[in-house]
Amino acid sequence: MAQKKNLGTSDFSKYTKKFWKIFAFGLGGIFLFFFLASLGVFGSMPSFDELENPDSNLATEVISSDGVTIGKFYRENRTPISYEDLPQHLVDALIATEDERFYSHSGIDARGTMRAVFKLGSSGGASTISQQLAKLLFHGEGSKFILFRIIQKMKEWIIATKLERQYTKNEIITMYLNRADFVNTAVGIRSAAKVYFGKEPRDLTIEEGALLVGMLKNPSLYNPTREKRKELVFNRRNTVLGQMVKNGYLEKEAKEQLEKLPIKLDFNPESHKEGIATYFREYLRDYMRKWIKENKKPDGTDYNIYSDGLKIYTTIDSRMQKHAEEAVDEHIKNLQVEFFKSQKNNKNAPFYKINQEETDKLMLRAMKNSERWRLMKLQDISEEEILKSFDIKTEMTVFTWKGERDTIMTPRDSIRYYKHFLRSGMISMEPQTGHVKAWVGGINYKHFQYDHAGQGARQVGSTFKPFVYATAIEQLNMSPCDSIIDSPFTIPRGRHGVSADWTPRNSDHKYRGMINLKRALANSINTISAKLIDRTGPRAVIDLTQRLGVTTDIPPQVSICLGAVEITVHDMVAAFSTFANNGIYIKPQIISRIEDKNGNVIFQTVPESRDVLNQDIAYAVVKLLEGVTEDGTGTRLRGGRAGFRSYDYKFDNPIAGKTGTTQNNSDGWFMGFVPNLCTGVWVGCEDRSARFNTTAMGQGATMALPIWGIYMDKCYKDPKLSVSKEPFERPKDLTVKVDCWKASKDTLDFDQDVNEFNF
Repeated sequence: MAQKKNLGTSDFSKYTKKFWKIFAFGLGGIFLFFFLASLGVFGSMPSFDELENPDSNLATEVISSDGVTIGKFYRENRTPISYEDLPQHLVDALIATEDERFYSHSGIDARGTMRAVFKLGSSGGASTISQQLAKLLFHGEGSKFILFRIIQKMKEWIIATKLERQYTKNEIITMYLNRADFVNTAVGIRSAAKVYFGKEPRDLTIEEGALLVGMLKNPSLYNPTREKRKELVFNRRNTVLGQMVKNGYLEKEAKEQLEKLPIKLDFNPESHKEGIATYFREYLRDYMRKWIKENKKPDGTDYNIYSDGLKIYTTIDSRMQKHAEEAVDEHIKNLQVEFFKSQKNNKNAPFYKINQEETDKLMLRAMKNSERWRLMKLQDISEEEILKSFDIKTEMTVFTWKGERDTIMTPRDSIRYYKHFLRSGMISMEPQTGHVKAWVGGINYKHFQYDHAGQGARQVGSTFKPFVYATAIEQLNMSPCDSIIDSPFTIPRGRHGVSADWTPRNSDHKYRGMINLKRALANSINTISAKLIDRTGPRAVIDLTQRLGVTTDIPPQVSICLGAVEITVHDMVAAFSTFANNGIYIKPQIISRIEDKNGNVIFQTVPESRDVLNQDIAYAVVKLLEGVTEDGTGTRLRGGRAGFRSYDYKFDNPIAGKTGTTQNNSDGWFMGFVPNLCTGVWVGCEDRSARFNTTAMGQGATMALPIWGIYMDKCYKDPKLSVSKEPFERPKDLTVKVDCWKASKDTLDFDQDVNEFNF
């Protein structure tokens, strides 16, 4: 019996030794595995420097003058925030849902890991917030192969423990929330709060924060914008609220109230083609490309607007930008209805006065400029085959003023359809600072990407006449009160390089006899402009115009006095602002400063200015332009009804302005300003042959002026803005006569004491 007992004990001892050998080898193997993984044997591991400064890939913010983020440039839409900007309930929800023992472990939750192992992952993967951050920062998505997944999980553990030694718990939470992907272009909690709720993280409510935390488990699955997943998202949000109660972060009674609340999104996708100031942002992007070439980092490398996390502080005022975009939409939407009506009986709609050959050339040019043509060319498809493709019906989504519409049509027909749409360009600027406050380049950036504010130059019509009058006042010592005979007038062949006798006619084919300059400009009389440029010569007018900031190459022809010149809205606003700024030109500015991701100022705008006109002459031009809104083509700003609509605004403050209409009603303009704000508006179609067929509808007073009026009305009604209603500042000891009429009871009579220039 004793012998049997000894044999049994010996056998047990043998198994015990084997167990401990296996255990020791296994434990040693695990340690060796971790050691080799840390050395990078199974793939690269982050260095100390990388842990200290993980790749950030931060979006560049575009910030308005009133502190609103109006857009971003990014490959990854992520804008980091500090821990102090996170609401406590959001942090609580994150810990309660993703890592209950976050504050008690050092990167690896041993208890959770053992549970996951024994339950084969059925109760969760036990990844701590630190591990999830390690995955986001350094090695991305997992593999389908088990061995690789094990290796990656080991690497996660190693990196997580290093992160825990390198950063505080609060820093890890902040880094994680700044890195998490919430889909729909929202990377990081700040972008997510803006995209889904239109607010900063600190302003999130408890249920909104719970929804975002709930998305972290699987952002695509719990995407709150997907209609079919609303119930799933709703339940997931309430699960997060339940976890907050379980971990003592939320009272049960509060949870019961919150879980009943419906999900209310304020979805604002931050794409380059949507949101506020889209045309301006694209103009700014091009500006920054040039800026990067001229401004290097301290180490000599280039800045990257898509990943360096710059902050571009612009001069744009988000409120004024919103008012401007609303004004364009409100007027063009109604004007477009009238345009479609006017084309019903036009067999070549929307084109007038061009034959079939000219129409075909215009359409072919449009096809060659299309994305379809470009992509097919890259595939080495012949032009013949490309042209055939434009006549094959296809499914497409087109723009309408009632929203996008799915339809079937040929690409050729879609081009003709889009050529029916009226476009607009608008810029608003402070004359004294050069700060551009609003920039609208078109009606919808997604469908019409050409910028008619800063990129597209169009004929300016009668808005050019103030430059002619300003030259006459400066060169000929004239005043707004000097009179000229409005009568038929011819500049003979050879004079000023005219190739044939040139006899301009007034738009109404009438002649008014003796008339002063103020009344002549108010009524935009062509013969007077022709007589003035005949006296000054076109070169003097061109020189002044370019000193005023117009960069267009202007031909030295007398016909420019009627506006046969193509100029951008940008340059026209700069020029008219000079009149409002006492004759001092200030180059338009769109940026005030640029900061790097650490808040260091790396660029500060220095205003560029120059004296162009004597302040007396500038004020005289202002008084001329006031006459346009008092007794001329701009009187619609004072209220009433004209054309197809009535005007709700009834401005009674001093306004200087000028309407402009080009030949065949192809372009409508209005340039208007008050003492501290100058705004220019252009309206027309993409092609000059696409237009209204009547001056009543195609003139600047109908097409462009109402946008200016709607915009200014909104600005005046905005209590946070300070747009002036005061008179223009009158220079002391004014030497130019500007008071051309005096009040006599209820009427205005011309002052009889005027100088007569009989030419």
